[in-house]
Amino acid sequence: MKKNLVLTTVLTGAVMTFSAVAADAPKELNLGILGGQNATQQIGDNQCVKDFFDKELGVDTKLRNSSDYSGVIQGLLGGKIDLVLSMSPSSYASVYIKDPKAVDVVGIAVDDNDKSRGYHSVVVVKADSPYQKLEDLKGTAFGFADPDSTSGFLIPNQSFKQLYGGTSDNKYNNTFSSVTFSGGHEQDILGVLNGQFAGAVTWTSMVGDYNTGYTAGAFTRMIKMDNPDLMKKIRIIWQSPLIPNGPILVSNSLPADFKQKVVTAIKKLDTENHSCFIKAMGGTQHIGPASVDDYKQIIEMKRELTKGGRA
Repeated sequence: MKKNLVLTTVLTGAVMTFSAVAADAPKELNLGILGGQNATQQIGDNQCVKDFFDKELGVDTKLRNSSDYSGVIQGLLGGKIDLVLSMSPSSYASVYIKDPKAVDVVGIAVDDNDKSRGYHSVVVVKADSPYQKLEDLKGTAFGFADPDSTSGFLIPNQSFKQLYGGTSDNKYNNTFSSVTFSGGHEQDILGVLNGQFAGAVTWTSMVGDYNTGYTAGAFTRMIKMDNPDLMKKIRIIWQSPLIPNGPILVSNSLPADFKQKVVTAIKKLDTENHSCFIKAMGGTQHIGPASVDDYKQIIEMKRELTKGGRA
């Protein structure tokens, strides 16, 4: 009788534990998508990701497209976003500074072709404009992307401060006639094309064929959308040093067991449906190993920027 009672107790405990774990597993997964680009296209590019995660994890994956970078940052900090496949390093730095334990780095995007782990901020002008170098833009209207964008503000801002002094608030000692945050990389490029800006920043891998917009970046997304001749209409006149590619992130607010399943599913998406992964990432990239150490320089740069406002 005692043996039967012990066995029954053990089995009951196991069933209760299994039920508790099953109950803890979320029925919904929230995928954060950074704003600043065509929302319809971004949702479409991530539909295959939703389908994959829905099947793999037995969840209803919600595509949380934010109008700006801040929305995804706040979503990760508030536990409203569970994972991000392509995070801005500067935005990740904002999350880390507020709460170092909010997210884990799953990996870093690595170029399929040359295995590079970085990209560049570039300044673009219209191809038929007279501007050949950064100094030629003095006295003109300039466009940044988003205050939480790495290539769209953090890195060029640091370079401009070193070159001209001042801050974005005083137009770098009035080097430019105006400095505007357009809201995103696509808006910056369109702003140049329609004459709103003489020059503006965006991001690109600078790897591969110029005419196809390189292997990854804002150019490739716009070319695929409805601008096949984009690279004939613009000219790059400045590029930054290499910036580490954005991290793939998962939220630590998820139950531990389920979080590990999400991490496994992300890596499985890359290996078993790579065409979908590429579509979502906006370039021919795969997941490489990474940790917070890969972003320490960006974190410190962002910390300094935060302390001094936009200075």
